Amino acid sequence: MLQNINWKDYIIADPKILVGKPVIKGTRISIEFLLSLFSKGWTERQIMEEYRSITMESLEIVKSLYTKKIAKIKKLINEN
Repeated sequence: MLQNINWKDYIIADPKILVGKPVIKGTRISIEFLLSLFSKGWTERQIMEEYRSITMESLEIVKSLYTKKIAKIKKLINEN
């Protein structure tokens, strides 16, 4: 399902919003903030209940991008 979703439909970085931090489109909720919630053990359901403008698709995109970034970092570490 995520293969057909364009992350640019869900995430933007605008210098006028949170000093250009990547945020969920249409909100002032940063990707960094969402990742911190996941790291604290929050579930998708808890986030969506607390922040009604967040959708499951946007959370899936955030998690997918994070997973890809971690994979790239692991690859770089293993190459050295």
